[in-house]
Amino acid sequence: QVQLVESGGGLVQPGGSLRPSCAASGTIFSINDMGWSRQAPGKGRELVAVITSGGSTNYADSVKGRFTISRENAKKTVYLQMNSLKPEDTAVYYCNADVVLLGGPRYGMDYWGKGTLVTVSS
Repeated sequence: QVQLVESGGGLVQPGGSLRPSCAASGTIFSINDMGWSRQAPGKGRELVAVITSGGSTNYADSVKGRFTISRENAKKTVYLQMNSLKPEDTAVYYCNADVVLLGGPRYGMDYWGKGTLVTVSS
């Protein structure tokens, strides 16, 4: 019913920037929170950033001051501006969204994308 597709990952040098995006599609009435998580090789999934429908944001301490999450509601898209990238940021980045379905319950259901790989290396 709902699909989230990430794009914009890739290989960047330390200190560089990248701006992945994630577009939602399907039988969507509205979207509550949207967010980004990441999973480094051999590690568990870590929450990176969250943005509410009203634009309030929260970040993991490890990315605070370097990453900025934003959303464009008309396009059902969330972005993650990543600056001053470090090798430790290397991971598969996943977006997620709390989606209220058309014809469904009033509360939202959580959906996940399949991820986009970000590699920070010289």
